[in-house]
Amino acid sequence: MSENDGFVRNNINQFAFMYRLIDIFLIQMCLALTSLLYIAKYDSKYFMLGLIGNLSFIFFAELFALYRSWRAGSLKEMLFYAGSSWMMTLFPIFVFLFFTKQTEYFSRVVLGTWMISTTILLCAWRIMYRQLLFALRRNGRNTRSVGIVGLTKRGIDLYNEIQNHPETGYKITALFDERTPDRIDEKYQSYLKGGIEQAVQMAQEGKLEVLFIGLPMQATDRINSVLKVLGDTTVDVHILPDMFTYNLLHARMGHVGEMQTISIYDSPMKGGYQIMKRLEDITLSLGILTLIAIPMLVIAAAIKLTSKGPVIFKQHRYGIDGKKIKIYKFRSMTTQDNGDDIKQATKGDARITPLGAFLRRTSLDELPQFINVLQGDMSVVGPRPHAISHNELYRKQINYYMLRHKMKPGITGWAQVNGWRGETDTVDKMEMRIKFDLFYIRNWSLWLDFKIVIFTILKGFVGKHVY
Repeated sequence: MSENDGFVRNNINQFAFMYRLIDIFLIQMCLALTSLLYIAKYDSKYFMLGLIGNLSFIFFAELFALYRSWRAGSLKEMLFYAGSSWMMTLFPIFVFLFFTKQTEYFSRVVLGTWMISTTILLCAWRIMYRQLLFALRRNGRNTRSVGIVGLTKRGIDLYNEIQNHPETGYKITALFDERTPDRIDEKYQSYLKGGIEQAVQMAQEGKLEVLFIGLPMQATDRINSVLKVLGDTTVDVHILPDMFTYNLLHARMGHVGEMQTISIYDSPMKGGYQIMKRLEDITLSLGILTLIAIPMLVIAAAIKLTSKGPVIFKQHRYGIDGKKIKIYKFRSMTTQDNGDDIKQATKGDARITPLGAFLRRTSLDELPQFINVLQGDMSVVGPRPHAISHNELYRKQINYYMLRHKMKPGITGWAQVNGWRGETDTVDKMEMRIKFDLFYIRNWSLWLDFKIVIFTILKGFVGKHVY
C-alpha cells in the first residue's frame, strides 16, 4: 500500500462521522434556505423543526445501517435506504406539528420544498462521493490488499469478482494454496505466494488487510489452526461459505443459561426487523386496499351474478412456523376444496368458472389476501402459501422445504417475480420455487421487498403456467 493510498484510507476511516455531519448540515441548510428565500424568515421554531428532522433521520439511518461500508454495496440499495430514512423522518415531524398545534405557523410551501429538496440532496451527495471513491480506486487509491486462502470454486469465484470490479477497492495481493504450482491454473501463478504458512506470515507482516478463507468446511483442523494464528494479527478475516454454511438460515449466537448455542435455522424476523416488516405490511396493504376497494366490489358482484356460491373462498394454509391460517380468495371454481386432498388447478380444469379463469390468470382472485395482511397472518411479500395437502406431499420429497415457513407467507414473492408461479406439476418445478423462497429468506431486506414489489408491478400478475 502506497503512502498516498494510506493517507486517503486513514482519513476516510478517521472521519467517517463526517457522513452524519453532512446529512445533518444538508437537512438544516435546506430548511433554512427554503424559508429565507420564500418567506424571508428562519427563526428558532424553524430551527427546532430542522433539529427534529436531524435527530429523527440519524435514528432511522442507523436503524437501516445506512452508514455501513458501501464499498461493495449496490448504489440503488444505498439510495433506497437514504430515501427511506428521510421518508420515515417525516412521521415524527408531522407528529410534532400536529400535537404542538403549530401547523399554521409553518409555510406549507416551505415544508413541501424542504422535504423534496432534502430527498434530492441526500441522494445526490452520495452519488457524487461514490463516483469520487470509484475513480480513486480505479487509479489504485483507497484500496485494500486482499489474500485468498484456498483456490476452491468459491475462492476462484471471489477472485474473478474482485478482478472484474476494481471500483470496490479490493486488490488481489496474494493467493495461497497447499497444492504444488503445477496443479494450479497458469492464470493464478503470478499471485501464488505459497500455502497457509505464507498467508499467516504475510498477515503478520502487515502485507494483507483482508484475508478470505476458501478452504472446505470439512478441513476444520486447518481452519481452526489458521484462525488461531490470525488472532494475533489485525487482518480482517472472512470465511467463504460452502453449501453447508450457505444453508444456515440467519445463524446467530444464543444462550441457554450459561450455555452458548448457535441457531442453525432461524427467522430473520427478530426485534427491529420484525417491526419494520410489519410497518411495511400495514402501510402497503392499507394503501393498496384503498385503491382496489371499488374494483373488489365490482369483482364480488360479478362472481355473485355469474355462478352459485359464496363470493369469498376460505382455505387453510400453513403460516409462519407452520401454524394453520385461513386465507381469503375470490371464489374462482364451482367446488370449494379445503380438505386433505386438493387437486391443483390445471389447464382446461372443468372446475374453474369462466370468470374464475380470468381472475386466476390475472391473480385478481388473490386481492382479498390484503385483508389477511392487515390481520397479521400474511405479508405483502413472502413465500407464497401452498395448500396443506401440497405441503405434506412436497416436504417429504424436497430438502429444506419447511424452512420456507420461517417467514409469513406473502401475496407475491421472489419465486413469483422470477417466473416460478402457477402450476407445479413436477417436483423439479417445486424445487425451483423453494430455491427462490429460501434465497429470499436468507437475503431478506426492505430493499429486496421493494424490488419484488416493483418487479410485480412491472411484470404484472399473469403467468404462462397460471390456470
